[in-house]
Formats: sequence, structure tokens, C-alpha cells
Amino acid sequence: MAEYPEELHFTKDHEWIRVEGEVGTVGITGFASEQLGDVVHVQLPRVGEKFAAHDTFGEVESVKTFSELYTPVSGEIIEVNEQLADAPELVNTSPYGDGWMAKMKLSDASEIDKLLTSKEYEDFVESQKEE
Repeated sequence: MAEYPEELHFTKDHEWIRVEGEVGTVGITGFASEQLGDVVHVQLPRVGEKFAAHDTFGEVESVKTFSELYTPVSGEIIEVNEQLADAPELVNTSPYGDGWMAKMKLSDASEIDKLLTSKEYEDFVESQKEE
């Protein structure tokens, strides 16, 4: 059973965000990284790009497939994880730590309230497995 850190907020697209003040750190969930398999490339946005909630901001390529990345909330990219260019496997080995993808300055902090809690995301993942 995958664990979903309680301080994070989640989307049904399997992204997570950790909010600290006006900044949100975004990545994909451990469940998503397991489903993808071994990640071999991550395409990230440029610093300064602005996105609305649920916009595509990059993609992850694995040995099995590729998947688009979606922003959980609206905001401006203020930093990207440069480590992923040389070590994309961090998405698999540390999805909630070193495998983070981007940091965003939030445009509307109230959008966080529309995301799933750790428990809600866990229930969502379980319901998807049953289908």
C-alpha cells in the first residue's frame, strides 16, 4: 500500500502539491510513478511560465509510456528541479522528496481547498483499482 503524506494535497490526475506560504511544490504521486514504471525523461516548464489550474505543464516519459503533467492550481513557475535532467529516476525513488518537479507562486490559494486530502486521494486510488 502506497503512503500519501498528510501535509500534501492531491489531484485525480495523480499530482501532489505541498504549500508553504505563497509557494507550492508540485510532483507526481508514488502511485503514478509505480504505474509509469522506470522514468527515463522529464520535460518541465520554464521559470516564469504561468498556468491555470489543470493546465499541462510538462510530461514524464518512462520505459512503458509517457504521461502529461498537470498543474494542481494556478500560478507562475518560480523554480524547476534541475536534478531531474540527469537523474529522472528520482521521480520513482523519491516522488515526495527529491523527485519534485516544479515550484509555483500560487495565484489563488483558495484553489487548494478544491484538491483531495491524503485520505481522499487514497480512497480515490483504491476505487480506481477496483474498476
